[in-house]
Amino acid sequence: MKKEPLLFLCHRIPFPPNKGDKIRSFNMLKALSQSFDIYLACFVDDPFDWQYADKLDNYCQQKLLIKQNKTVSKIKGLQAFISGEAISVPYYYSRRMAKWTNDIIAAHKIKQVFVYSSSMAQYVAGENYSELNRIIDFVDVDSDKWNQYSEGKTGLARWVYKREWRKLQSLENKIAEEFQHSLFVSPQEANLFKQQVSESVRLKVSGMLNGVDTAFFDPQNPDIQSAEENIDVVFTGAMDYWANIDAVIWFSEKVWPLVKASYPKASFFVVGGNPSSQIKALDGQLGIKVTGRVQDVRPYIKSAKVVVAPLQIARGLQNKVLEAMSMAKPVVATSMAIEGIEARNEEIKICDNAQDFSQQVIDYLNHSTCADNSRTWILENLQWQSSLSRLPSLFKDDELDVN
Repeated sequence: MKKEPLLFLCHRIPFPPNKGDKIRSFNMLKALSQSFDIYLACFVDDPFDWQYADKLDNYCQQKLLIKQNKTVSKIKGLQAFISGEAISVPYYYSRRMAKWTNDIIAAHKIKQVFVYSSSMAQYVAGENYSELNRIIDFVDVDSDKWNQYSEGKTGLARWVYKREWRKLQSLENKIAEEFQHSLFVSPQEANLFKQQVSESVRLKVSGMLNGVDTAFFDPQNPDIQSAEENIDVVFTGAMDYWANIDAVIWFSEKVWPLVKASYPKASFFVVGGNPSSQIKALDGQLGIKVTGRVQDVRPYIKSAKVVVAPLQIARGLQNKVLEAMSMAKPVVATSMAIEGIEARNEEIKICDNAQDFSQQVIDYLNHSTCADNSRTWILENLQWQSSLSRLPSLFKDDELDVN
């Protein structure tokens, strides 16, 4: 049966759902496809992902995938210093995408638009698109991350990061004022954003939590293979992402030597695709193993005695923590990494200094722990079907139920 068309704009191909932003965007795409005929436009920044392009046909009527060369995009981003925009605007601009978007809107008389990330709002921003029902998922307050990044920089780099913070914050505010609804990954993140906008805009802002595929991330799932190597501690995440790189470097330099002093034979696995040169350099040092991209992250989580999330820079809800909880694994995390996750039990330890962090890791290595309470909390609170139940209804005329 033919459904109402919906334009879905995304900064990165939402498949496979193997990293934080793609996990959320894919599940939103999946949820919306049940109520709408989806017309998807996105970039592909990882050659590995092209093999999955046809998988999107299960959810889309039509799609446009554009190869994104990161070097070229960085050069395009420099135009922002002339135009006065945030760097991410020219970074993600494509004439081909702009033309396709306008053609699709006209050909299918599209009235409903879902935008994933602020950088994609440019394709439907302004008076020419004011008749559309535009909903954006900012995910997190991206501008605040740039402000956090700037604190660790000096000189020109600090100026550039501070500039991007201010420019991106201005862009976020303008989008939120213009669009019908703005979503964030948690109530906490939504409340942070509300502090930077007017009262009238706040009424259009709310949190929509992530979920977990609890059948896939189930320690009893028979499809999960056993890891071939002994794993004591594990970190999972895309290893070309600044926040993850920073977290692993901090843990390896400040925490891990303290753990090794008590457990000389302990192993620390860094599991995730596209590791940076800094991360690759850790491989083989002090029992650290850098795996690079793996086909399935679950064996590493299942085999580990403890999962760590030592993020020093973070915004939003951390899927790596949710997945570990769903796998009934104890977690040691910084307060930034646990933000938005309301579960509190003996299998979740929050530490923000190296000494305490190392001690909690050592405690879990001393006493093997099954975090059944964490999995129960995930089952009761964070499954995708319930987390995204409100999403299709936002495209109706009813007022958003802000929480």
